[in-house]
Amino acid sequence: MQDSASQSSRPDNQHVDGQRLDKWIWCARLVKTRTLATSLVEAGKIRINGERVRKASRRVRPGDVLTGAHGGRLWVVRVIDSAERRVPPSAVAGLYENLTPGSITERIRS
Repeated sequence: MQDSASQSSRPDNQHVDGQRLDKWIWCARLVKTRTLATSLVEAGKIRINGERVRKASRRVRPGDVLTGAHGGRLWVVRVIDSAERRVPPSAVAGLYENLTPGSITERIRS
């Protein structure tokens, strides 16, 4: 049995260890399913700090900049926090800072 101190420190450890890339992308609602998040990573369509990543198990930490594209939409975000579960749409602002330039987003849509 674990004491309450170690249980309460678990979320803090998540910041140190990071969170799986595929899970973070899904929790932050950048894609609809975790399976899709895994597929995008394995296809090399996601970058962390400019480096192409092909392992869904790669850890992301606060401060990392993620770049990805899916469905004609490019996104660039800076990780602020992690989440144990998928957050409601109203709470995604607490997980990342949107760095996507507006002109790029508009060009891809047209």
